[in-house]
Amino acid sequence: MSAKMNSALNSYKDYGYNSEIEYADPHRLIQMLFEGALKRIAFAKGAIQRQDIAEKGKFIGQTIEIVNGLRASLDMDKGGEVAVNLESLYEYIGRQLVTANLKNSEAILNEVSSLLLEVKTAWDAINAPAEIVEPINLVEEVPAISASSPVNTRANRALKAYAV
Repeated sequence: MSAKMNSALNSYKDYGYNSEIEYADPHRLIQMLFEGALKRIAFAKGAIQRQDIAEKGKFIGQTIEIVNGLRASLDMDKGGEVAVNLESLYEYIGRQLVTANLKNSEAILNEVSSLLLEVKTAWDAINAPAEIVEPINLVEEVPAISASSPVNTRANRALKAYAV
């Protein structure tokens, strides 16, 4: 695991998820990073509303750290176009977070939250049951699917984008 990924996970640990992080598979670690980033954005928005500049800066800083961890975990060699697109998105999100911090902008934080939620939703769908993602023809032999194996080629490409 990269230093940036460890740093992002350490930021996540601040809220008592140590044991879950220790035993989580790579897929779950990425989910946890998305969850942590979204929580911190919500906390930052609350701090803006309370005009608590120090707290806002702390939470936005932690979000930037988590997004940098997501970005660092990308495998540009195996991930292909998906990894390139995610890297561009994470770079954009990082810039937007800095701008939101400077401008005390809830609107920018809402945009960033929406972008992260969209990627998280897609990431969460990777481990969806095969019956939902790809109907199985009962006439043919049913392939064995392990709990950790992706259920379709799009999921394969997404998993390759991260090298956790």
